[in-house]
Amino acid sequence: MSVSSLLLRNLFCVSFSANTIFTKPYFAISIKAMEARHHLPTTEETSATKLDYPKPISAPPPPISKDIELKRAMEASSKSSLFNLTRDDVIYEDEWLMAVNKPKGVYCEAVLRSAPQIVLDSSNEFHLANRLDRDTSGVMLITKSHKVAAKLVKAFTEHKVRKSYIALCIGKSPKWNKITVKSGHGRSKHGAWRVYAALDVGRVLPGGSVVRDMETTFEVVSVNGIKNESLEVETVVVVVEGEDELSCDRDNDCVVVVRAFPRSGRTHQIRLHCQYLGIPIRGDVKYHGMYEWSGRTFEGHELHAECLSLDHPITDDPIVIRAPLPSWATGDGTVNDLL
Repeated sequence: MSVSSLLLRNLFCVSFSANTIFTKPYFAISIKAMEARHHLPTTEETSATKLDYPKPISAPPPPISKDIELKRAMEASSKSSLFNLTRDDVIYEDEWLMAVNKPKGVYCEAVLRSAPQIVLDSSNEFHLANRLDRDTSGVMLITKSHKVAAKLVKAFTEHKVRKSYIALCIGKSPKWNKITVKSGHGRSKHGAWRVYAALDVGRVLPGGSVVRDMETTFEVVSVNGIKNESLEVETVVVVVEGEDELSCDRDNDCVVVVRAFPRSGRTHQIRLHCQYLGIPIRGDVKYHGMYEWSGRTFEGHELHAECLSLDHPITDDPIVIRAPLPSWATGDGTVNDLL
């Protein structure tokens, strides 16, 4: 092993406690530079080559992400163990279900665990109707009976619940105003979630899992704080076949705010499709998002479950549940007054 390789190996073999304080030199190394030095075939790519398995299209997580994700998970576990819902977190409630505004950096299970503490009827049987990633904030539905839970699971499965998210991304200015991305989604055994070609849907991956379909529509809200004024624009449809080359201009990185409408509900779907489009979500180091930007570091990705629209599982009345915008959205001056 060369001296440079040994130094790089030592750089990434660092363990963190919840109280670890990073110093500036650690952040100063760009993720892209580290990828270039550490570009080795992943297990998924090697298996795909040897045994003709589907080959992932999106890049694997950068080496730096492993330690950062571990640190974030430890901090979220500590925060979740102390978390309790309050009435201020509730944005909708009736006798059958409640919707809460899940905070960033808290696991869904902690929210569900504390739900009985703010509901008077202790005979309720609480269930999660939808799940959000650890660092994703926004609308989370909790049902109060098995019957309602089963109906909502069916509604989500049949794509009858309409979802919208807001994401703050750092990347190239999109050439599109509205785009629908259709691709495959999957991961090999012990691997990371990756984007696959749409034609690979149904094919088996190493370990026995299967590539599934995923589809997301995106709309540009603003670029560098300038509102997108385009109205009634035609939707560009991209069926993923290989590495994307045309979705973004090759200018300097911009702050791009998008609204996302996922049709399917795959794990990390919006984050993966943002990575594929060349506008990874800020702070989402796992999917190549900027960890440091304009002199600041970001603890977790900036993705917010803005709204759920559905027919009530008991009354069939249409309901729209909207969560307040988080501080990162209003504080940057890029989303506030644009929605």
